[in-house]
This record gives sequence, structure tokens and C-alpha cells, in this order.
Amino acid sequence: MDGQFIGSVKKDTLGSRMLALGLREADLVEKYIRGSGKGGQKINKTSSCVYIKHIPTGIEIKCQKTRSLQMNRFFARRELCDRIEVQRLGALAKRKQEQFKLRKQKMRRSRRSKQIMLHDKKHNSGVKQMRRIVKDE
Repeated sequence: MDGQFIGSVKKDTLGSRMLALGLREADLVEKYIRGSGKGGQKINKTSSCVYIKHIPTGIEIKCQKTRSLQMNRFFARRELCDRIEVQRLGALAKRKQEQFKLRKQKMRRSRRSKQIMLHDKKHNSGVKQMRRIVKDE
């Protein structure tokens, strides 16, 4: 897997991670598909979407994060490693905890932004009320 956009450190890290999980390139079925979505003619002419299937586990991954084929190959392999780790090491609980924590943070943010918006509305309402009192007199 050679990519001009991927640093050698990242490639080496992914390679050692795949080796630690026992993933071999021979166990992977890799296909290149024409992508879908916005992008016009370019997306219809080039095959930048990557499909990977790990034969022993049956895990399938389809990746079209970027327009670059090499970057998509890298991201697909990284996602495959993540899924196999979840499957083997039970990292699912940790992943769910992180997602739950993120969701709670977003809820807090939205609650705070709603409070700020309501405060601003109340303030503007008071300003308008003051204008009306001055006109009526």
C-alpha cells in the first residue's frame, strides 16, 4: 500500500497494528468501485471508493471519505482494524462509553445555547417594550 498523502509513520503504525491483530493482505479481498454522491463528472469517471472484505471474519468495509484512492485504502484498513479489535478485544463497551459521553456533551451544549438564545430574546423584548412606552406618551 503506497500513498503519497499518507506519512510513513502512519503507514508503519497501521502495518504493525495489522500484524498484531493477525491481519494479512492475502486474507483481504479488495475492490475499487465508482463512488456515489456529489462530485459531478469526476466521481462518475474514477474508481476512488474502496471495498474491503476480510475473508476469515467476513467483515466488509466500504470507504469513500476522500477523493483519493490511496487515502481511502488507508482509511478502510484502519476501520477494519478497529472493527476486528472491537470483535476480539471487547472494545465495544469502551467505544459506546465514548459515544455516550460525546452525546451528553452535545446535549449540554445545546441546553446552554438554548438558555442564551432565550435570554437574548427576553432582553430584546424588554428593549422593544421600552420603545413602545416612549412612543405612547
